[in-house]
Amino acid sequence: MAVETPPAELGAACPDFRLPAVDGKSYARDDFRAKPVLVVMFICNHCPYVKAVVDRIVRDCLELRQHGIEAIAISSNDVVAYPEDSFEHMQEFAKQHRFPFPYAWDESQEVAKAYGAVCTPDFYGFNADLGLQYRGRLDESRNKPAPPDVRRELFEAMVQVAKTGQGPLEQIPSIGCSMKWRAGSP
Repeated sequence: MAVETPPAELGAACPDFRLPAVDGKSYARDDFRAKPVLVVMFICNHCPYVKAVVDRIVRDCLELRQHGIEAIAISSNDVVAYPEDSFEHMQEFAKQHRFPFPYAWDESQEVAKAYGAVCTPDFYGFNADLGLQYRGRLDESRNKPAPPDVRRELFEAMVQVAKTGQGPLEQIPSIGCSMKWRAGSP
């Protein structure tokens, strides 16, 4: 089922986290504190919306690094119901797509809940003060890639945040597969 992200609560504080990643390290929010912008992405391995844009996510994150902007991807889906999203498959997915950012596992789903993540992909952009400045889409892709010359909305917004500390006033929601919560979760 496709879900659209709600409007951004600009200025909201970046929730803390400490999660294991596929590279064998653990990452926390404060590991990124020295950067002008932090992009937090909720993705997974099986979602057709993520699969349609994963190569552009990698491209944009590589280019954002040239602006001092770091990113982390987090997978929070229920791996019992969706075994393709398991940690082992996350390792394969990250290697296959040459992720230039940590790909972390939110096994408890507590981090996704703290962020209010609703779908994959779900993008959050935080300024140097770790205040939310963007919760929009990567570009106009849905579950099929948009044309190569499509406007790079996330990329442009993050460069703007790096320069000004503020995101664009107009933000178009991301859309993707609903977050796969374990039984008894929200």
